Amino acid sequence: MIEVERLTVRFSGVTPIDGMSVTFPGGTCGLIGPNGAGKTTFFNVLSGFVKPASGSIRAFGEDLLKMADYRRARWGLRRTFQTEQAIEQLSVFDNVAMIYEHSGVKGAGRRSEVEAAIEFVGLETPPRRSVGGLGARERRLVEVARAVVGRPRVVLLDEPAAGLPEEETEHLSSVIKAIPERFGALVVLVDHDMSLVQACCETTAVLDFGKLIASGPTAEVLRDELVIRAYLGTEEVL
Repeated sequence: MIEVERLTVRFSGVTPIDGMSVTFPGGTCGLIGPNGAGKTTFFNVLSGFVKPASGSIRAFGEDLLKMADYRRARWGLRRTFQTEQAIEQLSVFDNVAMIYEHSGVKGAGRRSEVEAAIEFVGLETPPRRSVGGLGARERRLVEVARAVVGRPRVVLLDEPAAGLPEEETEHLSSVIKAIPERFGALVVLVDHDMSLVQACCETTAVLDFGKLIASGPTAEVLRDELVIRAYLGTEEVL
């Protein structure tokens, strides 16, 4: 469980997150909103890249804001980015192994855990192939493999399906839905693809201009009048 209380972020005269209070209870949770709503800023706060002006975040009972960013990674926080972070010159295996080696997991299971993460996401390309030679689908799956290796506790997925066609998004959806059961991690998914959010997320929260305007079961949230007006545009979309 992630509990956010009165979280506020300010950049000079801009307030990208304004008094946000929400609970992500577990499983796979959605976080949606129009461009500029504060979603990526929220992920940056969780990751330790941005320091909030006020508020608190507790994850599984731990005060996340008191942890240094590197400690959050070792604690079990993982994320993907809108811009892929895998190193093109390295192999699929080495890209995933890099995250494992910074996870703080002890023991001799490095090879088996890295291979298990690659297999979990359904990558069919040879693990020793360089990432630079992969297509968009495979590169996205490498990013997710990097996010689930090393015994994660919280996995933040920032638009993992961006640019993917429907068939490939369906495969990604099945991978995302399986993360909590396979790894015991809480997933927070940010995406503009409402079919992906509906397929994956039991609960969803909505940000608009930095303010939380709705949260709860996904189907109910997507029928909320404020959400329809602020984000989805027209009721017919639903």
